[in-house]
Amino acid sequence: MLFMINSNKMFFMFILFFSTLISISSNSWLGCWIGLEINLLSFIPLISNSNNLLNSEASLKYFLTQTIASINFLFSILLKLIFLKNFFENFFSIMINSSLLMKMGSAPFHFWFPNITEGLSWFNCFILMTWQKISPMILLSYYLNMNFIMIIMIFNSIIGVIGSFNQNSIRKLLAFSSINNLAWMLASISISNSIWNLFFIMYSLLNMIMCSIFYIINIFYINQMYNFNLNFFIKFSIMINFLSLGGLPPFLGFFSKWIVINFLINNNWLLITFFFIMMSLIMIFVYIRIIYSSFLFFNFKMKWFKINIKNKHFHFINFFSFISLIGMIFSTFFFI
Repeated sequence: MLFMINSNKMFFMFILFFSTLISISSNSWLGCWIGLEINLLSFIPLISNSNNLLNSEASLKYFLTQTIASINFLFSILLKLIFLKNFFENFFSIMINSSLLMKMGSAPFHFWFPNITEGLSWFNCFILMTWQKISPMILLSYYLNMNFIMIIMIFNSIIGVIGSFNQNSIRKLLAFSSINNLAWMLASISISNSIWNLFFIMYSLLNMIMCSIFYIINIFYINQMYNFNLNFFIKFSIMINFLSLGGLPPFLGFFSKWIVINFLINNNWLLITFFFIMMSLIMIFVYIRIIYSSFLFFNFKMKWFKINIKNKHFHFINFFSFISLIGMIFSTFFFI
């Protein structure tokens, strides 16, 4: 999972992290654009694989969509430099916001995001759903158009839920879950950067646990959870982390959403708060339906599909489940 052997991959990983720092620490829009371009050019070698057509297709799609977003971003910057007056200020902010939202895979520019995750490994999925959102998100906080962003929040929460229904691929399910959580991220960053930091760290932790478990047991589709003779403890840990990702109390994932809800209510965003809670309930229903079916099929044993997990990998699953359970215990103290 980690690139311990391949030095080229390690080099591109370093450039990927370094380019994000360039973007968020730059004092000009052009410097931010350069950081985003370096980030794009360092991520493509990580996801492309000549032996796998799906990876090559995903890297090409990612390159094309990110290039369109970068051109739009650069065009917006140049227009802003030419027209220094505030007459077109609203237009510029919408253009810059839309190009950054397209880079994140936000609705309604989300069509590339689930298709690309389908062709990636679990490690690359984790990077795409977490690290690749940092620089566009922070740049977005510099130049927010609140009326536009509130519409985008509603779009994200609706499309994230609708796309999750009748989804067989776990990678696509997590991609639509990421789109749904993006609405919460946009709400948190429009209130405060520190709240966004907390929400993003919690979301990244849960995503890391989910991607690591699915990588260890080598599962990509939901029907594999039904057919395979999985260990009960593995299914239990998947259940905990799914419910935590959905934001069900008293799990760890609810803690960050609870803080965002508090601040939204304090700022009188009551309609959006109600909308977010309703959409989260539907997402939890989708997760519970998957978990319930997989537990029902627990005794459906086929010996030729038996999974043998090495002891060192099983320790990882135990560790991740321990984090989730401890987080659930600690979060209950905050709710009290």
